[in-house]
Amino acid sequence: MDDEVDHAGVARATPRDGRDARWERHREERRAALVDATIRAIRKHGAAVGMDDIAAEAGTSKTVIYRHFDDKAGLYRAVAARIDGRVVGNVGSALGGTGTPPGDTRELVASTVDAYLALVESDTEVYRFVVNRPLVDRPLPDDPVGGTVDQVTDQLTGLLLASLSGAATDPTRARTWAIALVGSVRAVADDWLATAESERASRAAVVEALTDLAWHGLAPILSPDQPARTH
Repeated sequence: MDDEVDHAGVARATPRDGRDARWERHREERRAALVDATIRAIRKHGAAVGMDDIAAEAGTSKTVIYRHFDDKAGLYRAVAARIDGRVVGNVGSALGGTGTPPGDTRELVASTVDAYLALVESDTEVYRFVVNRPLVDRPLPDDPVGGTVDQVTDQLTGLLLASLSGAATDPTRARTWAIALVGSVRAVADDWLATAESERASRAAVVEALTDLAWHGLAPILSPDQPARTH
């Protein structure tokens, strides 16, 4: 939007042409439609989907797609942003809607783990596409996956500070635990998906195992000759 200068020499904003606003809205809608088509193509062809498959699903050409996203990395970022919203929203809903008192932190941990794994299980190929970046052949300075992890970590850190007492009220310790939990869930999710479906543990079993580890640590399962350290 350009500025005009009045007789007093003061700049004032020029009203935006209605056609510009309509064109911008059209571009946003077109970009959203292309992201939708990309996600459909991923679900149909798998995480290793190619640009030709995406263009065919969208009923357009690769040239048109690049006109809206500049390159493959731009399209990847747009898909990752869509999934980012789902991950943060799903985990946020689980953290904020457990229906348990603040002190029941074990249930909070279990809900966090289950919300993440539920999305992984329900949209496996799209998750693989976002995590493995098959379309992107160069490092991305603005890692979308890292941004999602940071947002979930922030949510969990705040809830740990609100729910726990004593040592956990130290923000540094609470964030360290949140980072450890989110990182372990992501690592386990990746390994879980890499396991053949016929041999894969149930989501409930994985949630229970991760929650037990987060809640009790290794102390309860150490052998007698490996006592837990008390200091």
